[in-house]
Amino acid sequence: MNIARYSIERPTSSWILLLVLLIGGFVALQSLGRLEDPEFTIKQALVVTPYPGASAQQVEEEVTVLLENALHELPYIKHITSNSMPGRSQIMVEVRETFRSDALPQIWDELRRKINDQSRNLPPGAGPAMVQDDFSDVYGVLLAITGDGYSLPALYDHAKYLRRELALVPGVAKVVISGKQQEQVVAEVSRARLANLGIPPQRIYELLSTQNTISDAGRVRLGNDAVRFATSGEFTSVEQLNTLIISNPGAREQIYLGDVANIYRQEQPIPSHILHFNGEPSLWLGVSFTRDVNVVEVGAHLRERIEELNYATPVGMELHSIYNQPAEVESSVSGFLNNLAQAVVIVIVALLLTMGLRSGFLIGLVLLLTVLGTFIFMAMAGINLHRVSLGALIIALGMLVDNAIVITEGMLVGVQRGQTRLRAAQNVLRQNAWPLLGATLIAILAFAPIGLSNDATGEFAGSLFWVLLISLSLSWLTALLLIPFLGERLFRKGIKPAESEEALYSNPVYSGYRRLLKTALRFRLLTMGLMGVLLVVSVMGFMQVKQSFFPSSNTPVFYVDLWYPQGTDIRATGEDITRAEAWLLSQDGIEQVATTVGQGAPRFTLPYIVEMQHENYGQLIVRTENTDILPSLMGKTRDYLANAHPDARPKIRRMEIGPPVKAAIEVRYSGADPDILRQLSAQAQEVLSREPALAYVRDNWRERAKVLRPQFNETHARRVGISKQDVDDLLLANFRGKRVGIYRDGTELLPILVRAPESERVYLEQWQDIQVFSTALNRYVPMPQVVDAMPLEWEDQVIHRRDRKRTLTVMADPDPLFNGTPAQIFSNIEAEIMAIPLPAGYEMAWGGEHEASGDAQAAVFKTLPLGYLAMFIITVLLFSSVRRAAVIWTTVPLSIIGVTLGLLLTNQAFSFMALLGILSLSGMLIKNGIVLLEQVLTEERSGKSGYQALVDASVSRVRPVGMAAVTTILGMIPLLFDEFFASMAVTIMFGLGFATLLTLIVVPVMYSLVMRKSEYTSS
Repeated sequence: MNIARYSIERPTSSWILLLVLLIGGFVALQSLGRLEDPEFTIKQALVVTPYPGASAQQVEEEVTVLLENALHELPYIKHITSNSMPGRSQIMVEVRETFRSDALPQIWDELRRKINDQSRNLPPGAGPAMVQDDFSDVYGVLLAITGDGYSLPALYDHAKYLRRELALVPGVAKVVISGKQQEQVVAEVSRARLANLGIPPQRIYELLSTQNTISDAGRVRLGNDAVRFATSGEFTSVEQLNTLIISNPGAREQIYLGDVANIYRQEQPIPSHILHFNGEPSLWLGVSFTRDVNVVEVGAHLRERIEELNYATPVGMELHSIYNQPAEVESSVSGFLNNLAQAVVIVIVALLLTMGLRSGFLIGLVLLLTVLGTFIFMAMAGINLHRVSLGALIIALGMLVDNAIVITEGMLVGVQRGQTRLRAAQNVLRQNAWPLLGATLIAILAFAPIGLSNDATGEFAGSLFWVLLISLSLSWLTALLLIPFLGERLFRKGIKPAESEEALYSNPVYSGYRRLLKTALRFRLLTMGLMGVLLVVSVMGFMQVKQSFFPSSNTPVFYVDLWYPQGTDIRATGEDITRAEAWLLSQDGIEQVATTVGQGAPRFTLPYIVEMQHENYGQLIVRTENTDILPSLMGKTRDYLANAHPDARPKIRRMEIGPPVKAAIEVRYSGADPDILRQLSAQAQEVLSREPALAYVRDNWRERAKVLRPQFNETHARRVGISKQDVDDLLLANFRGKRVGIYRDGTELLPILVRAPESERVYLEQWQDIQVFSTALNRYVPMPQVVDAMPLEWEDQVIHRRDRKRTLTVMADPDPLFNGTPAQIFSNIEAEIMAIPLPAGYEMAWGGEHEASGDAQAAVFKTLPLGYLAMFIITVLLFSSVRRAAVIWTTVPLSIIGVTLGLLLTNQAFSFMALLGILSLSGMLIKNGIVLLEQVLTEERSGKSGYQALVDASVSRVRPVGMAAVTTILGMIPLLFDEFFASMAVTIMFGLGFATLLTLIVVPVMYSLVMRKSEYTSS
């Protein structure tokens, strides 16, 4: 089919295509979903199993190991990590990268069945095991509810109302409430009075347990009616508990519970989760969105609904925004759309200045249509607008004009040679259509490794490949279909025919290049030797380039993680963090501080790491006025914490981009004996502590914690009829409270606890005064008769396992003001850590950023050979020659010269995105090489000698190759100011700048060497 003739002589079809791309692109742009970062699936589920009263070791051996063995049978599992603590097992299950989000529901169902089947083998008192498969849900809107003078239950009542209403907003998937404190009914029973009255505590336990239960009394037929029995006696108010008769059966005197107990309703005294906002107690509301929605639009509907509900907000209560993803997305996407618009304008201006007004306008218009057309196909493919997809469009801009430049240049030169516009278009399409298609495919395949990578990083950055696939494919089609059509109209008048062939390329740029090329061809070996020297120097220089994984976010937020000694009470943790919170709020530049104690916040961004439950943990989420003041505030915070909070071990870090890691530097030791693991940890921590760039060196087993061990005298206890359970129940009831029943308050079920009054909750040193009731003797017995002593000992309260082996992880992070990268620190400490001797049966492995970066690169490089093989085969097929293909591929390794120079000059780190930049460079270089070599063959077929054909072809391709490089480099400028894409932009700009010289000099020189014909060296 003659595409040029069809597009010119059938203008209606061309106009329809142009209008579809123009109007459809604008419509599609408005309909595309908007996100801050691309979605990637956190393939994790959490299995939590309570085992009250058990030590960490008992939890590990009797619960964790049992469940781990069952989970290991699942074929989908990548890693199983567990955390055994006193009274609780927490197992994190991570699914292999090859499974994406659509497969997870089925996997979680199988996991839940495995856990349920194994639960019957759990020891008495353990369970039930709970599977939290929504652990990875992201609550993009995180709100705090505060109220001066309001209790947390009052805040919770309003939070429940908001949850119900906001869940109805279209696009909202789920609304959760965090920080709710369990209310309870407390009966403070005087043991002294019980002893005087001879009433055993078990009687009170039984009455409170059975009196308020719901039981079926059946029904009876009365005539035609079925009437249900509903026995009275249930408590309808807390005060009614005072009237519960507790007298022993047969006793004449009626004794009520109120006679021996003080009964009231209160919040649980030992909270599981404490939340503050700007120093005030609060509850947090997390709102998650459904998939593939425009977050900005849903955020606007959510904001409108919240404003409508203001009338129902009690006076004094306020709703604050901790994190507002729609606002962040709107800012981020608007910024990127502005960057995209700036890049388009920069490229078009460059084309107008260098290609002439008509050619520049023609190529710029086709570029705009290609970008808008890309939005259409993105909408069809379900690719949203976010950091990566918009960045991909900016990266593609320079390459999008390559095909249009070649066709426009060829058509313009044909008209200048005296051909008709139709003939010129036909000739240039006949010569270049298939080579440009091959070159475009190669440019696309250069990004295939990231698109085909099956790990989390590939999922995060995968849209880079798909957007480039769409846009570059469309650029080839628009170049073939629209350039001839539009060129026929723009080149009708004002194009002066050239006086001769030489006059076409007679300006100073062409003349200077011609002389340079002839000199390089005369000294071919010297030229290539110089390139070899530069390559060796650049490889050596690359060793000095900083290495990194992903950069920090541009959001003006930083986290302060505070860990206190293991065994610290959550209330003590909260009290100390409150002081740090107040100090932060007094600093200039701080907008707000949100505090979570006992566990992490709900996951409000994908890269956020949610810390599991630990009483000695707290986190401050600090938002500043702008990112510029982050370093100074983080430094001041570090110094303040070191002086004012000596017990806390702080970790200060910025928000991250991309898949997260728990610590930048991680050393994992696996083995059986906790003592040996702690010895290895001490040696590793000593090495890490000597590295000045590191801060917050610790391990995940933490310190050993205190434990009281009542020494139960079984001989004496048997004699008086008292069991170990009796002693445990007494201690529980005396110091914390024993749960004995349920009080129903509408939809709420409140536990009923029995404990001693505060006056009888003796100090620990007076435990000898406690009396335990003997049912056998029907009297109270002093505790010292059955407990010989209560020594204080030390125990491991945290036991971590990884893949069914005890594993202790030593962790460290760079100082917040450190200017380098974790990779630099890793190179400093690697040898010393590796030199630590390991006992037989013990293993060491690296984790942290080193492992994550290695896994991500391994996933990319796994598909790299296949992609490069396909690229090489296409090159060979285009020229039907392995030698000609090899000439083009010579330039690929030489591009590292410009990359190294750029990274060193700009002090940018070689990150994962820079690696993608190098991959894209190879596609650009090969594409330019194909365009040049195809012209060489065309010149040779016209009858020119080898040398003359080589020189003329190279000169004729100066503008297309040079302009392709210039437009790409200029299009990268907006990305230099984005931290995420900066290293990639530098890699492409400097790499391509030097690579253009390689294409125009090295390719002709290598061609003359490889083809081994004498006519390539003489004029």
